[in-house]
Amino acid sequence: MNKNKKILVAAVIALTLGSTMMLSGCQAPNSKAEETTTKEVYEENQNAGSEKTASEKNKKEEQKNVVYISASKLNVRQEATKESPIIDSFMKGSGVEVVEEQKTEKGDVWYKISFETVEGQKNGWIKSDYTVKDRTELLSESLRILDFSPQQKADEYKNNPRVKVKGVYMTEHSFIGKGFERLLKLAKETEINAFVIDVKDDDGIMLFPTDAAAKYSPEANDRARISIEKFQERMQILKDNGIYTIARIVTFKDPTYTKQHPDRAILDKRTGKTFVSRDKLRWASPHDRELWSYDIEVGKEAARLGFNEIQFDYVRFPASNGNKLDKVLDYRNVIEDHSKPQTIQHFLQQAYRELSKEEVYISADIFGLVGSVADDMGLGQYWEAVSNVTDYVSPMMYPSHYANGTYNLSVPDAYPYETVYQGIKDSISRNKNIETPARIRPWIQDFTASWVKGYIKYGPKQVKDQIRALEENGVEEYLLWNAANKYSQDALK
Repeated sequence: MNKNKKILVAAVIALTLGSTMMLSGCQAPNSKAEETTTKEVYEENQNAGSEKTASEKNKKEEQKNVVYISASKLNVRQEATKESPIIDSFMKGSGVEVVEEQKTEKGDVWYKISFETVEGQKNGWIKSDYTVKDRTELLSESLRILDFSPQQKADEYKNNPRVKVKGVYMTEHSFIGKGFERLLKLAKETEINAFVIDVKDDDGIMLFPTDAAAKYSPEANDRARISIEKFQERMQILKDNGIYTIARIVTFKDPTYTKQHPDRAILDKRTGKTFVSRDKLRWASPHDRELWSYDIEVGKEAARLGFNEIQFDYVRFPASNGNKLDKVLDYRNVIEDHSKPQTIQHFLQQAYRELSKEEVYISADIFGLVGSVADDMGLGQYWEAVSNVTDYVSPMMYPSHYANGTYNLSVPDAYPYETVYQGIKDSISRNKNIETPARIRPWIQDFTASWVKGYIKYGPKQVKDQIRALEENGVEEYLLWNAANKYSQDALK
């Protein structure tokens, strides 16, 4: 974790987007296409800084003279004049440290700020009119109540050391079939050192039988892909070859679980039936604490079988057209009237509290655009709230999944470097707003999105461009997605 963060802030950022975003989960549409776009409040404080009161934190920030950007985007000038060259810019909600104040003859007040960049420490000037002293002025009521306090996280587990992951997605079909040897060969011949393996897939089916499924969703075991003995044989091969293993658990989209527990599924009040997303799959309610226990128990079993990390995918609410569908969907929020981002954060906090005892790292997949917007996108994924309570956060930055015009790019899919560069830059900025952020490890694209108007063919160059965009922003880890598990080897040598 980054212990040198100077700025503590629960911030929001606004990015003007000219069109509705095409949103996706961790996938290419030809594999598992998705729609576009406890009662407990954890009184047991998990964080190392729990002794700090809000007033103490505010006092600390005041001593550092931190202000927060209130404009959607504020340019940093070389000198304290609007005619001076622009040397950088900050998004709404960014906290900056003021080291000097200057008042012009016209009465304008400018702040000299000190800030970190990839190149090192810089100084510049911003106009005070576009800042606020109190960061809560920038937060909606539903976001102010989230937990942004420092969390207790493991730097590293002695028996499970951190790895700079350069990974690829492995379906259960590849794991049990010929794809296993092919991907193992890829790892031996390239920089790939990790596999993200489906343990509980999009249909809610287990890779191997689990006690958790036997208790909560027996049919998931009935259709398990491989015996536990065969699984252990293959897992040992991966360990013998130094492969870091990540267990992918599809969390709240679970057709098998909802079939057995229809009363816990999201209800479409227009039809009186279980809500079905555009990919024709049923969603369970993220508020369902029984499902929380199920997914966490699956994670525990995976950890005990040798996985280094538990990754929660679809750890969110279904796309609701920016909350517009909420009036016709019943999320079964019967325990307590928690907001979407509250529920997602509380689930991840409980998962972390329980799974960290198994000495595995916890990661969450989130939409790529979450790092560049002001809210939770109606999904319950608010950047700081997720990053603060996990070890790794994986924004899905597939260029094909951004609408034309995003980041002022005519067709983001045709600009893999530029799209990922802007997305990761925004995400890094968001991480600076909390003291205990997760490490950022993005999903990037290794498939051709022929359904996108203006798409380009993806191959080694496009993959390299995305990796370069990450590296130029100081991010050395990534995960590659291709539904068929066929990857651009020449980009990975």
